[in-house]
Amino acid sequence: MILPREEALELLKKYIKNERMIAHCLASEAVMRALAFKLGQDPDAWGQAGLLHDLDVEVTNADAMIHGPEGARWLAEMGIDADIVDAVAMHNEVAAGKERSTLFQHALAAGETITGLITATTYVYPDRRVASVKPKSVVKRMKEKAFAASVKRENIMECEKIGIPIDEFAEIAVGAMVIVAEEIGL
Repeated sequence: MILPREEALELLKKYIKNERMIAHCLASEAVMRALAFKLGQDPDAWGQAGLLHDLDVEVTNADAMIHGPEGARWLAEMGIDADIVDAVAMHNEVAAGKERSTLFQHALAAGETITGLITATTYVYPDRRVASVKPKSVVKRMKEKAFAASVKRENIMECEKIGIPIDEFAEIAVGAMVIVAEEIGL
């Protein structure tokens, strides 16, 4: 089962109160939908994984040893499609205890992670608008280890495991975030 978007959004807001975290989940949803269209996958399923991937982040206090699988367990108990549950569990492979191996898993890990780098890049632009961000600037920032240091570049580079070079991946992700700019406050 895939929840209707409004129900999924209500579920997200039930568990996540931090507005920036909600914006991150909305941005991740947009990126995942764009990747699904690019790769011929189900945009509703991929979007739902993006929207709900951090469902447990506040309850688990972002504890790397339990964050991801806990939210996945909740989704499984609700009857959410197994592929979505698996991608959510695997977006944090530390807690999952194994390496990502599927297209969906790699896409979610890369897609949700690049939103943080794009957001950080947006904040250094004078107008702080994602519409002003150039994909090449995001790629350039990838190489600056001190910039947005908590962003796991290796996760973003999993875009290559789904057949999308980093330049194109940044373009897709920035474009997706521009579409939801008002909703995410950028």
